[in-house]
Amino acid sequence: MKNKIVLNCIKRMALLGIIGFTIQIHAEVLVILPETGPMSRAGLSIKQGILSAYQVGNNNIPLKFVNSEQKSLKLILKQNVNRKTQMIIGPLARPDVEALIKLKPKVPVLALNEVYPTHKNVWQYSLSKNDDALALLDYIHHDRVSKLYVVREKGAEAESINFLNALFLNYRGEVDPVDEMPSVKGKSEGILLLGSNEWLSSLKKLQKKNIYTQAIAVNEKTALPKGMKFCDVPALYIAEWGDVIQAYKDKPTSLPYQRLYAFGGDAWHIAEHFVLNPKVKNLTFKGRTGKIKIEGNRVERIPQCFERSKNNLVAL
Repeated sequence: MKNKIVLNCIKRMALLGIIGFTIQIHAEVLVILPETGPMSRAGLSIKQGILSAYQVGNNNIPLKFVNSEQKSLKLILKQNVNRKTQMIIGPLARPDVEALIKLKPKVPVLALNEVYPTHKNVWQYSLSKNDDALALLDYIHHDRVSKLYVVREKGAEAESINFLNALFLNYRGEVDPVDEMPSVKGKSEGILLLGSNEWLSSLKKLQKKNIYTQAIAVNEKTALPKGMKFCDVPALYIAEWGDVIQAYKDKPTSLPYQRLYAFGGDAWHIAEHFVLNPKVKNLTFKGRTGKIKIEGNRVERIPQCFERSKNNLVAL
């Protein structure tokens, strides 16, 4: 009787192994990205990030890449979605995401941008400036700053408009936009500097506490002023994700596109998880682009914040 029970257990384990192997063999992930046209550099960077993360994994789930440029989403889905398609990553452009949602896809989709319309089968994941702003605001509140002066680089205001809008919508204190560097009084006041790295470097006699900026001011060649805080994709500063490092070694590029390597890596991690665990709807993990939390169809990304010390960056 005991031997029979053991034998049945072995059979069940073998069957589960076969089922898992069958899922990997028959599952296919369709990736829809622009590989030509004006968004091709962004699309190809995300693709590189997906492939780098894919290569370090152990699950040989087939990937199928399709160029979204100059093709309708309806035609792409008609020509490429079949019984093996278990997940779709993409598209990237906002109009394409909106078009895909209108098609009411039956296959789960991880869209790589955020739009207002939603659908039960579509997760929306992005490197939103709003996420960066919210993460930084948490630290501004933590520093007990109740009045925040905002100084923007003249001629570059468009670069920070989304970040600034998120600030106005979510900051609990007083916001005071000013044209010149203010004279800060007391520990309850801070300064948010929105502009390029070159502009920050040109500013004289900056205070050492309660100064903040956004990630676009980070430059690989010139360090930020001491004491400055910002929030960004952690994989650019913490050597924990070898696939992002390898992607950069294979194709060196600037910081904006390195962020997309990390973005592609996390997109693959999410898709792989849901293909292998289709009944599991929630997911939380420490990702390349920040802490990722998925509940239902909502993808929340919390970037990592850093402070410039005397010699390096310190993770907060």
